[in-house]
Amino acid sequence: MSNEEITLTAGDAELTITPDNGGRLSSLKVAGGELLRQGDRFGCFPMVPWCGRTRDGRFRDGAVEHQLPLNAPPHAIHGTTRDGAWSVARTGEDEAVITYDLVDPWPYTGRVTHVVALTPDFVTLTMAVETYESSFPAQIGWHPWFNRTLNGTAAVLAFDPAWQEERGEDHLPTGRRIDPRPGPWDDCFGMPDGVDVTLTWPGLLELKVTSPERWVVVYDEQEAAVCVEPQTGPPNGLNTAPRLVTPLDPLEATTTWSWRRL
Repeated sequence: MSNEEITLTAGDAELTITPDNGGRLSSLKVAGGELLRQGDRFGCFPMVPWCGRTRDGRFRDGAVEHQLPLNAPPHAIHGTTRDGAWSVARTGEDEAVITYDLVDPWPYTGRVTHVVALTPDFVTLTMAVETYESSFPAQIGWHPWFNRTLNGTAAVLAFDPAWQEERGEDHLPTGRRIDPRPGPWDDCFGMPDGVDVTLTWPGLLELKVTSPERWVVVYDEQEAAVCVEPQTGPPNGLNTAPRLVTPLDPLEATTTWSWRRL
């Protein structure tokens, strides 16, 4: 099936997926307003098989240590699939399924499946990592770049995390959990009852990012965008909080972005 751009529509919502560019969502328009920052590096890309930074690009699986390319020296960042082309499994008017077979530099074989389902009021993203061979640690996450301003109106960010992962000078969690501090952030937060973050463009739109997962990274240090990144573990989680993918037990995660007009 062709890897050309896929456009989904539901009501006045329109979502574009670009399989060849890391399987990213390259556009999300609601009532004609673009919610995602435009550009080849932006939109929203899947973070898999790890999220955020992995310290020195190294992680252990039992007694074996693996070295990943240092694409954000001195660390490895955001997985491997955002740099590759995904395959299109199926498409419809309001749903698409894309897949990615894990290859070098990831040291294990496996398949990632991403289901994108659009309705007039929300989009649900569901990702799974499965293997038919060796088990391995992995993470799943999403990295959306939401436009900070819509029609000249700046977004207001609201969430109530239980803790903030203290960030060291190397940009990685130290292992200490602290009371949430004021932004701007490039930080990971714990939400044990599930991720629940709201972006509001007053008088225009409210957008809620939710997920059953317990961790969210918020990055709002750039003027153009606000990133709200649900993920299955904290940065460097391959080493500190790994989730195991086995032939009998894939790693699965989901996030929903819902909106209402104000």
